[in-house]
Amino acid sequence: MLKLKVAAITVLLVLSVTVIIFTKNIKEGSDVSSGSEVQLNDDQLTPGEWGFRQRAYPNGEINRKAFSETMAFLQSKKDALYEQGKNGMEVNEWEFCGPTNIGGRVTDIEVANNYVYVAAASGGIFRTINNGGYWESIFDDAASLSIGDMAVAPSDPMIIYAGTGEPNAGGGSLTYDGNGVYKTTDGGDSWHHKGPENIGSIGRMVVSAENPDVCYVGAMGYLFENNPERGVYRTRDGGETWENVLHINDSTGIIDMAINPVSPDTVYAAAWQRVRRPNRRSYGGPSSGIYRSIDGGDTWSELTNGLPNTAGRIGITVSKSNPEILYAFYTDANTANVEGIYKTTDYGESWFPVNSSGVTSVPYMWWFGKIEVSPVNPDHVYLIGFVMEKSTNGGNTWNMVFPSAHVDQHTVWIDPANQSKVIIGHDGGVHLSYNGGTSGTKLNGLPVTQFYTCEMDYSHPERLYGGTQDNSSMRTMTGNVDDWEIIFSGDGFKTLVDPLDNSYVYTESQYGNFVRSTNGGNTFMPAMSGIGFSDRFNWNTPVVFDPNNPEILYLGSNKLYKTVNRAVSWTPVSQDLTKNNPQLNLTYGTITTISVSPLNGDVIYVGTDDGNVQVTTNGGLEWSLITSTLPNRWVTSVLADPDDVNGAYVTLSGYRHGTNTGHIYKTTDQGETWVDISGDLPDMPVNELLKVAATGVLYIATDIGVFCSVNEGLTWDLLGENLPALVVNDICYHDLENILVAGTFGRGMFRITPDHYVGYEELTEIPVLNANVFPNPCESQTMLTLDIPQQDHYNILLFDQSGRMVNMVFDGQLYMGSTSVSIDMEGIPSCMYVVLIISEKGKLQQKVKIVKE
Repeated sequence: MLKLKVAAITVLLVLSVTVIIFTKNIKEGSDVSSGSEVQLNDDQLTPGEWGFRQRAYPNGEINRKAFSETMAFLQSKKDALYEQGKNGMEVNEWEFCGPTNIGGRVTDIEVANNYVYVAAASGGIFRTINNGGYWESIFDDAASLSIGDMAVAPSDPMIIYAGTGEPNAGGGSLTYDGNGVYKTTDGGDSWHHKGPENIGSIGRMVVSAENPDVCYVGAMGYLFENNPERGVYRTRDGGETWENVLHINDSTGIIDMAINPVSPDTVYAAAWQRVRRPNRRSYGGPSSGIYRSIDGGDTWSELTNGLPNTAGRIGITVSKSNPEILYAFYTDANTANVEGIYKTTDYGESWFPVNSSGVTSVPYMWWFGKIEVSPVNPDHVYLIGFVMEKSTNGGNTWNMVFPSAHVDQHTVWIDPANQSKVIIGHDGGVHLSYNGGTSGTKLNGLPVTQFYTCEMDYSHPERLYGGTQDNSSMRTMTGNVDDWEIIFSGDGFKTLVDPLDNSYVYTESQYGNFVRSTNGGNTFMPAMSGIGFSDRFNWNTPVVFDPNNPEILYLGSNKLYKTVNRAVSWTPVSQDLTKNNPQLNLTYGTITTISVSPLNGDVIYVGTDDGNVQVTTNGGLEWSLITSTLPNRWVTSVLADPDDVNGAYVTLSGYRHGTNTGHIYKTTDQGETWVDISGDLPDMPVNELLKVAATGVLYIATDIGVFCSVNEGLTWDLLGENLPALVVNDICYHDLENILVAGTFGRGMFRITPDHYVGYEELTEIPVLNANVFPNPCESQTMLTLDIPQQDHYNILLFDQSGRMVNMVFDGQLYMGSTSVSIDMEGIPSCMYVVLIISEKGKLQQKVKIVKE
């Protein structure tokens, strides 16, 4: 299991002094556009909007103060668990489930002290001393695990600055921006928060070669709003105080920086004018450009000679072996394709284009767009884009390197002692090459996969499935951390495995591209016959089994669809169940969650991204809107109560914004009235809720971890230790094995055995009691044969998948010897069940499958 290094984090209040030295003639507070603004359709939106939209609806913003209070709440719950452990009470720990062989988005790589340091987009910082043979997590106690950049002090490699907040404008992890800069003086063993405040995401940091206390930070600001805290920040005292020494306007931040290694008062900053809203974006403009200071940041001037007047994202690098030479990579402001590659041989006084005709270009170069020159050879240059490309002749020709690596490159490190040794980071992790990138080897072990969903194969709970950001739907067939495999394509979302026949597997990619498999997930075929392709689909389109019959599934667009033949064909069972107003800029106008009652398959609940909750009690013939007393927020999950056909639960994203409303509600009358059961939870989004029927325990996935309640929401406790504090999008539960699995957005999948036992889990197994169920599967009746070791009082119970007792089969004395008990399955729907045999000596359980003709 991955070791989680405890870091000492000291939060400091930093006085931020703003010194405006250079300002372009752009009005503050205006959404600047150069004519490159793009209006977006739903099918063009990216995962960043999905994460942002559900938390920002309907006010259009995320409450950062509330998030800070949420982190304080989390710490109080951690302290309570710690006290339990001190007092001798056992505290369960989460176990990491993987994957370690898939990876996720890496934003920066640095090497110092014989360690390779890797920063993840939403998973923190890791280090390895043996090229990935063992990775150590060293940043888990920070308030933000989204990392934009790291900078090692050249004069003291034990000093490292870490800038939080990923600046890549796709925003796949930017539900929350960063919270400034952290610093370590012991190579990463401990970290201290250093500010500055409200700078959003960090594009690049550089440290003076002469003085490790002098650091420059390129602040990109918040992704989805303009803010004045953008530009270049400088500290001269190791982060104790900061000055904003270059401010352009509130829509222009600094995406890249470079510093002269010989004359460290010469600093370069690449400014990027960027406006992004959920329904539009402007990825360039006249404020984009390269700025230079020759007095350590006191004054700045724009470098224009030979460079474009209007630009998108810009990457810049300086040659350490010949600081007169710099390269710049420009993205076009209008098309987001490659604009050109430029070079200077006079410290930036004049620039000229080098060949870029052979460079790979895609219309979203804002997702990467960096350039790096070898520290020992100014003609060896790496272009960090959709793929990694390299020039060995100063930019005259380019060739793709690292041919086996994942696309979407973000960083490269070149060994100054041996330029043939190169390490790159991308959306699939890290690759290492000893031949300059001609070939490369993936460094496995990094647990930084971003999961949207998680699921278990009910027949084989060691088999875990999940949908991920940019790494498709995936699974492990063994439960090991290092043998996960990708089973579909695109961004992965909900995966379902038939609990009766696991040869049927279903999964999807973004916007409801739903497929089915009849060979256990080895191959897939389209499965959307009958679904309206003019419908609106959520980025994370919901699909569920009918718990009473897994041949029946439901899928939600803006309407609800039903299949009775395992997704061979679909029919609509509703009209538009949303408010039918997706142009609100914060919604897709779609169904986000579906729940079918395990007590009555005709009772179905749906929730939508625009605040609707609807219910049908007759299989979809009629629907009732039941949200009159619920807050108007994005509905993240609905759950039909497994104990009460009239009961249901609803969870909500977003923030209260001054209202006295919660994030979890319960009804006992099918939505006529609702009760807030958020209890002592702070103002934070809740992403998923499940209930164990046998115990009544509620479990929720939130933006800071997993919590549980044993008293119907009166109070909520942190579930277990060792789970990183980041967004948990999904949870699932296996009642027979008492396993709860969580899918995190940035650190892979985890599982835990909750303390709240299901049924009679606290009893020990009876080793001498033999039992057999035959026939199995059965249709209406089966026989339980028992070899009784001694006379005793026995209870024989039948439980369904949710842990709900379906039938009391037997209650009485059984005598030593062989005996048979008939189990009547008439009227019980097709599914997997467990027969639980209980005596005073212990218990034994047997699975039985019911298959109706």
